[in-house]
Amino acid sequence: MTAVRKLGLLVGGPPPVAWAATHASVPFAMPSGDRALRLLFSSRDAEGRSHVGQAAVDLERRTVTGYSAEPLLSPGGLGAFDDHGAMASSLVQHGGEEYLFYIGWTLGVTVPFYTNVGCAVRAAGAEAFSRVSRAPVLARTAADPYFTTAPWVLIENGTWRMWYASATGWEPTHRYHIRYAESEDGIRWRRDGVVCVDYAEEDEFALTRPCVVNDGGVYRMWYSRRGGTYRIGYAESGDGITWTRKDDEAGIDVSPSGWDAEMIEYPCVVDAGERFLFYNGNGYGETGVGWAVIDS
Repeated sequence: MTAVRKLGLLVGGPPPVAWAATHASVPFAMPSGDRALRLLFSSRDAEGRSHVGQAAVDLERRTVTGYSAEPLLSPGGLGAFDDHGAMASSLVQHGGEEYLFYIGWTLGVTVPFYTNVGCAVRAAGAEAFSRVSRAPVLARTAADPYFTTAPWVLIENGTWRMWYASATGWEPTHRYHIRYAESEDGIRWRRDGVVCVDYAEEDEFALTRPCVVNDGGVYRMWYSRRGGTYRIGYAESGDGITWTRKDDEAGIDVSPSGWDAEMIEYPCVVDAGERFLFYNGNGYGETGVGWAVIDS
């Protein structure tokens, strides 16, 4: 069993920036210097549309030292795949630039919403991200006929590897599990419907936002799993494609009371002197972003 020590709530929902009306969802963190992190999150405006924000985290003082005054990425134009929200999910560095893989939201008619995976790039020293295209990089196909969402990307030996959630249907509700794709450039992706983490039982319907870490050939995945309410799951793999679920080893559950007493979801694990786990609690990020330490 993995030992996880909760550190409490780090970013409230909403964070103290003028453009955010509610939420701080789907955290992603990466080191930004000695004992410091950049924490990306997505908050909703007054119309309920997600924008990407950023917080600076001081690991010595265990506190946030500042926020981006303006969103790093906002919803796309009317009718675009992301016109109702752009929600950050994963960030990789390549060739001096940062590639942000995000969830683009649009509202539906016969179903409540559609999501597709988009990509935006930020050059070194820039503040905001620019889309590589007004179209998604992971749209609906014969392999993913309903929607794609919640990508996690690593670059290994020149190959871009993505783990993402793909919907398998809408009846009686939206159902999605975790699949795999590869690319040579991060823009054009090959996918054949390879399932990495599938439903464990009939009433489980949402497996999403994988976070993958390669620990010297042992791939570890933390992800969200939902039957009743969200919990954080855990799986291991030798190649990143074939996975064994070990949910009992996630080491974290809801608290007896407070901001994460009802659900926990959308994990992100990052190494920065210690191994930190960032996650959301009640209301899919409505109460904000919390964090914990995973003890080795």
